[in-house]
Amino acid sequence: MTEMTAAITRLNELIRGIDIAILTTVRPDGTLHSCPMASHAADEQGVLWFLADNRSEKVNAVRTSQRVSVAYADHAAQRYVSVSGYCELVRDHAAIQQLWQPNYEAWCAGGADDPNLILLKIDIRHAEYWDASRGRMLPLSGFPGIV
Repeated sequence: MTEMTAAITRLNELIRGIDIAILTTVRPDGTLHSCPMASHAADEQGVLWFLADNRSEKVNAVRTSQRVSVAYADHAAQRYVSVSGYCELVRDHAAIQQLWQPNYEAWCAGGADDPNLILLKIDIRHAEYWDASRGRMLPLSGFPGIV
């Protein structure tokens, strides 16, 4: 198992069962914007995928700055994870169909076929997690780092 594969596996263990992640983007004016997103596990390449409306503030922000952060929290289990990386906007109907869940209609009434849906593809560059025994965040080794 490569170091990257081990890091992805460990990240997915840490975020398993956390349904909502907080995505932070950089607005065109340089201020930060955070919003809740339905969470999915990282794929085999170390990518996090999220669905968004192409007209949303977060998508507009990614068009000017691709650097993003994603935070996960499970207070009861003292699991806290922070991921940072670069976001790319992707149009892929098949991938949207794979990620789609019926409860997403609360945010996107047009369903998985809505032409305004777009994917946020976040290439993980760095991740860290809370180590309660040490009382601090620790890096999750194996990701390539910010370039």
